[in-house]
Amino acid sequence: MSELSLVALPLAGLFSLQHKVHEDERGRFARLFCQGSLAACGQPLQIRQINHSRTAQRGTVRGLHFQYPPHAETKLISCLRGAVWDVAVDIRQGSPTFLHWHAERLEASDGRSLLLPPGFAHGFQTLSDDAELLYLHSADYAPGHEGGLSPSDPRLAIAWPLPVKNLSSRDTAHPRLDDSFQGVSL
Repeated sequence: MSELSLVALPLAGLFSLQHKVHEDERGRFARLFCQGSLAACGQPLQIRQINHSRTAQRGTVRGLHFQYPPHAETKLISCLRGAVWDVAVDIRQGSPTFLHWHAERLEASDGRSLLLPPGFAHGFQTLSDDAELLYLHSADYAPGHEGGLSPSDPRLAIAWPLPVKNLSSRDTAHPRLDDSFQGVSL
């Protein structure tokens, strides 16, 4: 196995990235990002921004966030501490899986990341206290182009594993979907 391998997930363009983890008596090592390996797998990724989040309390939901074109972005999400239930929602206009979601459990010890292409909203729920995520983004944050979906929207019907709590005022304000939402055109 190379240092990274991609596993296609049920929504086209969404991948789980498995890192080769090296462990010995000293601890562990894993390469979280390799531009050349991703490009060789057909997923080139130019990193423009790296973000780190820490969420203190189990059950907290963050998201569902995205950026509209021309600032739509690819995201590579890795869990550094604890565990999260990471959710991707397809919001690509005309996609056969428009408004379908897929979730993956990410744990600090599992050597996996989630690779979301442009046109997906992203959010997560912490499954442990003190969960930390590292996000690699292909585009700069553009406040005038940000969007969001309500994590409790019945049209999405996301089956959060725990009761949703600790939503930020920003995430609480995301509107529920109606027929005017056409997604993003990439």
